[in-house]
Amino acid sequence: MRRRRDERGSAIVEFSWLAILLMVPLVYFMLGVFDVQRASYGATAATRAAGRAFVIVPDGMSEDEARTRAFEAAKLAMKDQGMELSPDELTISCNPACLQPGSTVTVTIDTEVRLPLIPDALGGEPPAIRISAAHTEAFGDYREAKGN
Repeated sequence: MRRRRDERGSAIVEFSWLAILLMVPLVYFMLGVFDVQRASYGATAATRAAGRAFVIVPDGMSEDEARTRAFEAAKLAMKDQGMELSPDELTISCNPACLQPGSTVTVTIDTEVRLPLIPDALGGEPPAIRISAAHTEAFGDYREAKGN
């Protein structure tokens, strides 16, 4: 008569290994999705804030001062989401002219979000996901022209 091998306790070990193998990629995927969502929301809020800051400049401000004001508003909105904004990621264009009655201002942010937990020691360009957002704000037909 042969004795069968006792398998008590092996289910816990198997479950633990299976949970680790499945949960680590799932958690990494969720971290990446959350970072991209945070950047997307930040870029959308930043373009909206920059457009409004550009359009509601006080009397006597130049177009350059309005652009600086818009960049600071966008930078603050991105900082609220824990992200940095550089001047080359923000584009402000006006149609037909800036700070003139009937014109529109389009603010565009084009940035990248690096994937989490990937060290720079691997070399090369780190993998990233490109995020862009745009917002158009009207200056108004019945407003006084401002700026230069």
